[in-house]
Amino acid sequence: MHRRLPVWLKKKIPDMKQVEETRDILKRLNLNTVCENAKCPNIGECFSRHTATFMILGDICTRNCRFCAVKHGIPSSVDINESERLGKAVSELGLKYVVVTSVTRDDLKDYGAGQFVDVINSVRRHNSGTKIEILTPDFKGDEACITQVVQNKPDVFGHNIETVPGLYENVRQEADYGMSLNLLKMIKKVNSKLVTKSGIMVGLGETREEVLGVMDDLRDVGCDLLTIGQYLSPSKNNTPVAEFITPEMFAEYKKLAEDKGFVVASGPFVRSSYKANDLFAVAKQTLGNNLIN
Repeated sequence: MHRRLPVWLKKKIPDMKQVEETRDILKRLNLNTVCENAKCPNIGECFSRHTATFMILGDICTRNCRFCAVKHGIPSSVDINESERLGKAVSELGLKYVVVTSVTRDDLKDYGAGQFVDVINSVRRHNSGTKIEILTPDFKGDEACITQVVQNKPDVFGHNIETVPGLYENVRQEADYGMSLNLLKMIKKVNSKLVTKSGIMVGLGETREEVLGVMDDLRDVGCDLLTIGQYLSPSKNNTPVAEFITPEMFAEYKKLAEDKGFVVASGPFVRSSYKANDLFAVAKQTLGNNLIN
């Protein structure tokens, strides 16, 4: 059933000239973004600021999570030139902070870990001062793949828990809650100073107590940064919204998460990569020497 959006979920019309400039760069360099492929509600705002979250390894995912708008099926072969083009795009957009995510590639021997490494290195070659945040799939929990990425030292290593464990069967049925937690734990095991990040969507039917339980689980594995945002169904074929969480509840979640030790962004339009540079700036002040250089 379609639910009418509350007033706090209405977005302003962005500067379309700036939006088209961003789109032109991405199209010319043949790069995918999660902004477009996942139908993010913040796309206009971000593109108007010449900011985009890159999505590597193609635009077809090997999994079919019911909350996600990204296409699923049989992906194409890995584009070995993608990382070089992405590094150039970061330069053209003038990004001092970049977020890179991917589709899940269960078909690849390394689950796409090598492409993340190539992208990290390419961005650094083209943009020596740019901070790099990655948001990865679970790599099937493969320790060698996770270690490979960690050793190339992104500034932030993110992996989203997405929802509470009780909703995985209906929302994230091809993933495993424990595996996701273990991935975040493994990152810290390899490099205890590497900043880790996760995100959760609310409004899927979870309870307050379940959200707090996820927070505790994430802190137990050393997760540093947390994002909490409203789930918005991208199409009639995806999981419907169960509830629109009020701004007041988001403020409460933020306070509760901070009390548990997180650096947190919480709000209706918050997404993993939305204003990620701002959250990193807060983390740098808060975590200090715990951040890698």
